[in-house]
Amino acid sequence: MKKEEKAVRIEQIKELVKNSSAMFLVDYRGVNVADINKLRSNFRKDGINYKVLKNTLFKKALAQVGGFEKFNSQLVGMIGVAFAGENFVAPAKIIKKYFDESKKFTFKGCYIESAFYDADQLDTIASMPTKEEIMSGIVGSIAAPASGIVGSINAVIRDLVSVIDEVGKKKAA
Repeated sequence: MKKEEKAVRIEQIKELVKNSSAMFLVDYRGVNVADINKLRSNFRKDGINYKVLKNTLFKKALAQVGGFEKFNSQLVGMIGVAFAGENFVAPAKIIKKYFDESKKFTFKGCYIESAFYDADQLDTIASMPTKEEIMSGIVGSIAAPASGIVGSINAVIRDLVSVIDEVGKKKAA
């Protein structure tokens, strides 16, 4: 790769880093091409950009952006990076699921915003609810009192109808 091509590639990596809320580092050693393509497809469904990068170019890009020093010691071997947008939980869930099934695709660490999480914390990150799950929980919480009020009003109307019906039966008798 020529020096100009490397400079362009570093700029592309820097853009990915700047536009991501999270970066997940994985060792893809032992994963076959079919599984990598399946993983890429799963990542794409959740708006995650998965790239296999040259370690030296990724190191240079991170050094130029700054703030990702803890990745330096992790950039050894066959490294893939999942760049997440708003949904920073999705890559952890995909990585954990595949690792649990195959014991390959080893999680090495991640940065979420500016905080570093090492390999031991994958289970914790993967168990967090996604943005959509949180929003549906909030909507459900907001809707629950409204449905309770509707149920109460219906009960009062039903009781009122029963009383009127009983009064009507007594007058008819």
